[in-house]
Amino acid sequence: MKKIPLRKCVVTGEQLPKKELIRVVKNKEGEVFVDSTGKMNGRGAYLKRSLDAIEIAQKKGALKRALGIEIPDTIYEELKNYVK
Repeated sequence: MKKIPLRKCVVTGEQLPKKELIRVVKNKEGEVFVDSTGKMNGRGAYLKRSLDAIEIAQKKGALKRALGIEIPDTIYEELKNYVK
């Protein structure tokens, strides 16, 4: 059996397979991206692929805390498009 990589959602704290999560990355220049490949360089934070988790992250600032940078609203809109 092949080992399935698990990652922790910054909102729910659940350990889930990497494929069930969305990765948000902050690069060295301080830019924030939604990483669809899961392989971009930089500091990454994972979110569960659910609208509830994204809305909670936006309200409580979970991504801001995890990445140490202000997260623009456009990133949250892009995340919501991934869930739809």
